[in-house]
Amino acid sequence: MNKLLMAGVAAVVAGGGAAAWFFGPGKAMQTQQQAQSVTASAAASGVNAANPAAPAGSGAQAAAPPAPPVSVTVVRAVQRDFEIQLDATGAVSALSNVELRPQVSSVIKQVHIREGDFVKAGQLLFTLDVRSDEANVSKAKAQLVKDQATLDDAQRQLVRSRDLLAQKFVSQGAVDTSQALVDAQTATLLADRAAISAAAVAVGYGRITAPSAGRVGAVSVFAGSSVQANTTPLVTITQLDPVAVSFNLPQRNVGDALAALKSGNAPVTALLPQQAKPRTGKLQFVDSAVDASSGTVKVKAVFDNKDSALWPGAFVSVKMGVQTIKDAVLVPQAAIVQSARGRSVYVMDAGGKAALRPIELLQAAGLEAVVSGVRAGEKIVLDGRQNVRPGSQLIERAPDAGGARGGRAAGAGAASAAASGGAAGGAAGGAAGGAPGGASGGASGGAPAGALGSAAPLTAPGASQTAPRP
Repeated sequence: MNKLLMAGVAAVVAGGGAAAWFFGPGKAMQTQQQAQSVTASAAASGVNAANPAAPAGSGAQAAAPPAPPVSVTVVRAVQRDFEIQLDATGAVSALSNVELRPQVSSVIKQVHIREGDFVKAGQLLFTLDVRSDEANVSKAKAQLVKDQATLDDAQRQLVRSRDLLAQKFVSQGAVDTSQALVDAQTATLLADRAAISAAAVAVGYGRITAPSAGRVGAVSVFAGSSVQANTTPLVTITQLDPVAVSFNLPQRNVGDALAALKSGNAPVTALLPQQAKPRTGKLQFVDSAVDASSGTVKVKAVFDNKDSALWPGAFVSVKMGVQTIKDAVLVPQAAIVQSARGRSVYVMDAGGKAALRPIELLQAAGLEAVVSGVRAGEKIVLDGRQNVRPGSQLIERAPDAGGARGGRAAGAGAASAAASGGAAGGAAGGAAGGAPGGASGGASGGAPAGALGSAAPLTAPGASQTAPRP
């Protein structure tokens, strides 16, 4: 019975639309009145025209269908110690970089190294021609022997003078003169020994050795090259192990850096762009002044570099730990919702519903954030939070179910549209789309909506507002 009545209503609506197009507005009004009377009859008989299975009067005033559950991924808030790290970009620098120059003017006799060699401290690098300096040493030694003989003679004269003074043959003045001669000759011997040492130093300058261990750079001289004292560069030795990394920190972090330096256990890590594993070093130096032009302070850390991976001049990413927060509660930064009211996260309660929880961001580093306002172990909504509202029913899915999520979301949206959009679509189609659209919308979205849509002036596509009567 209900199906027959519904079919009759649809037929009247379709007939009203056709009459409006064919006979004009006057006849269409009569047809509309007939459709309304049929609808009223259906309501009086206890049938809902939009849904024959529902009781009368429940079509427009029925409660909206519940929102479909939202599929999300969740993570649990964890509690552990969190190390606060300062990030910076640093540059590798050598602890020592020595440019060697000769200390005497001479000629290179022999080169004992090759470019790029690693040398040890004290290793022989160059030999200079020091024959003239060796001759000066021999000359100084000969002068020493001569002055020693003169001193011996003066000492013998002093002894004779004292004997003659005892026999009253000479005066005391003669003895004093002999004593002065001995003292002067003794001083001459001391000067001769100093001259020998000076000549020996010049000879030593002919052997140029490495002042520290490191790597040899470009050698700019060869055997036979003439070099000038303190002028001609010979080679540069760069210390590569250990090596330093210099970086700048904002002046607001100077206190943290000084506290870490004082404690002596501040770890510093450096990561090269082409490497995946960072290197760990130790903070060594914090500069005594802040650079007024940049508002930063220079900091230096030392790293072991036995494999020579850290090369002077290379840029590295530096992280320095300055403080550890005990028993911190951590959540992913991606789960934090930023709004005009502040930061918050969606928490999934025991009943599977979403609750918007305000939080306070204490620290953030990488993908994690230290927050207050949530407890360790609570489920925090991560993926899909853009579709979540306070009180939404949630369905937890596996983190790798991205493809199924899209299908379920699309299916839920289609179901919602089908459940709530029929009547409205019919009304809109009947009001603006013409008789065919109104009839179609009324047939698919519900009879009352189609009837109301047909009440508006109807026009056929391509026709004027008033169709000519036959």
